[in-house]
Amino acid sequence: MMRAWENRPDCFVVDEPLYAAYLKATRLDHPGRDEIIAAGETNWRAVADWLLGATPDGSPIFFSKMMTHHLIPQVGREWIASLRNVLLIRDPREVVASYVRSRASCEPADVGVLQQAELYDELVEAGVDVPIIDAADFLRDPRRYLTWLCEWLDVTMTESMLSWPIGPRASDGVWAPHWYATVVASTGFEPWRPREILLDAHDEEVVEECRGAYERLHGRRLTAADR
Repeated sequence: MMRAWENRPDCFVVDEPLYAAYLKATRLDHPGRDEIIAAGETNWRAVADWLLGATPDGSPIFFSKMMTHHLIPQVGREWIASLRNVLLIRDPREVVASYVRSRASCEPADVGVLQQAELYDELVEAGVDVPIIDAADFLRDPRRYLTWLCEWLDVTMTESMLSWPIGPRASDGVWAPHWYATVVASTGFEPWRPREILLDAHDEEVVEECRGAYERLHGRRLTAADR
């Protein structure tokens, strides 16, 4: 999704701007931890002010890819309602399987599913419209979902959002070498396909702890009838 928006000529993209603050506060051992902290802003309030401000390069669209597990208790959330928010959800088995390819340990708080449900409830309570898109649905018809999303945002969907040149981007976080191999190798959205996923007992427990939150969000997702 980040590649799709970045490939527009009228959009500035930022990748996980709260990552450095998250790592400094939690002291978790992530790949490239020290480099991420050194390269990023570790004051979450400064990040929030920046995201609420003018687009850094003057582009009319400011797209931020956020990870909800970065919204730890120390990070206030009241500012988020001032943004246009869309939740991209994914089956927790796929989320956990992707996560443990880059980091050996995994707990429910690490993968963001529970935090997505919390954030959804908070935004709805604040009277904010929060579309939910399931990744599997999206990959079955990316053009249709992007068209709907652009209309919801009052911008024009462009063909450039459907394909892009292979390779890294300057906007990729410094963590890209540890997490983005598939993204860097991509030139567009791969069609959804069922995957054979093998997890150990602990990671299966993590999946199950996240299952209820995912299913609740999945029941509220954007469907063909909505589009």
